[in-house]
Amino acid sequence: MSKLEGKTALITGGSGGIGLASAQRFAQEGARVIITGRRQAELDAAVRQLGANAQGIQVDVANLVDLDRLFAQVKKTAGAIDILFANAGGGQLAPLGGITEEHYDRIFNANVKGTLFTVQKALPLLRNGSSIILMSSSSANRGTPALSVYSASKAAVRSLARSWVLDLQARRIRVNVLSPGPTRTSGLSAMVPAAHVERMMAGFAARIPLGRMAAAAEVAQAALFLASDDSSFVNGIELAVDGGFAQI
Repeated sequence: MSKLEGKTALITGGSGGIGLASAQRFAQEGARVIITGRRQAELDAAVRQLGANAQGIQVDVANLVDLDRLFAQVKKTAGAIDILFANAGGGQLAPLGGITEEHYDRIFNANVKGTLFTVQKALPLLRNGSSIILMSSSSANRGTPALSVYSASKAAVRSLARSWVLDLQARRIRVNVLSPGPTRTSGLSAMVPAAHVERMMAGFAARIPLGRMAAAAEVAQAALFLASDDSSFVNGIELAVDGGFAQI
């Protein structure tokens, strides 16, 4: 039997990168998959890739009105959720001395506010015994030049999980954190000018003990573990999928 047969998974930020790779992996294991994204064209293309058992809903997770609309639609079409992967978010370079209020608000709204209210507003639809996965990053555990705001936001996500494990213990809802290292995605590439992308990738690869960056599908495999009953007694952890990047 497939690992997610008969289950419904909601993945925010599922129109590309790790989110889409996870949606594909979940669908392969029998899940009904609902993904969100901010850009309709990319969302439509992702749904076509995922097939008939997928649904896409355009949402900005930092917008609470959008989140209310999302969960109203999920309730109408799916009724309940078994897996919530709060994956949506992003980063941008800004060195200390060049950080603006707009930069801070954009990063924390997407990564912290969006994660918090996605989970909170999902609670009435989450079945008892569900799995919640929060997206953090290896950046939360090590210093990176010009990435302090992003790193702090991902550290906040890790902290939220520790408390939510206790808030949700009566419902047996597991809350775990996924922390990828540098992963080849369009989102990471967009952080620097196109002419510098390969140099950035090579620099990351040189600092990872395994000598290469992750593929999105490798991180998705770890998300599948946290979503499925394979991790039925795993709760409150931070699972690093980073080739050793933040472990040394």
